[in-house]
Amino acid sequence: GGSGRQSASKLAGFLADFDIFQIEITRGYDIVAFREDLKKLLIKAGGKNEKTVFLFSDSQIKQEGFVEDLNNLLNAGEVPNLYPADEKVQVQEMVRAPARQEGKALEGTPTQLYAYFVERCRKNLNIILCFSPIGDAWRSRLRQFPSLVNCCTIDWFTEWPADALTAVAQ
Repeated sequence: GGSGRQSASKLAGFLADFDIFQIEITRGYDIVAFREDLKKLLIKAGGKNEKTVFLFSDSQIKQEGFVEDLNNLLNAGEVPNLYPADEKVQVQEMVRAPARQEGKALEGTPTQLYAYFVERCRKNLNIILCFSPIGDAWRSRLRQFPSLVNCCTIDWFTEWPADALTAVAQ
């Protein structure tokens, strides 16, 4: 077995009453499919105002573009150019009423509405990255994508001792 990163993360999310969102990697899964999943995730967090955890492991990185998008999401709360114009309008309409109720978009301009959407994404979305620190890929990603360090709290998980595994099993 591993060190329990994903299991501990799922348990923490459940205890905090967050929905857990994970992508499902298939043979043809690419950056387009990843961005579609990100859209769904952000709609849950920002559009529907649902507390959500995005659980992502390094084994799910099929293209480095995935990590670039995560870097942007960690840093800015959004992925630039994720939504085409028509979908962006739908997102803005989803948040129009709550934005007005909270006094965040009194004029209701597209810029105000989208900023409110991003604010709700930042408030409701927690991203948990379950990455192994072993190997050159980890060091390279940290250099390329600084938000993996600057915008994260890092918890180090090590392998469980055999006696601890036995005690848990009993």
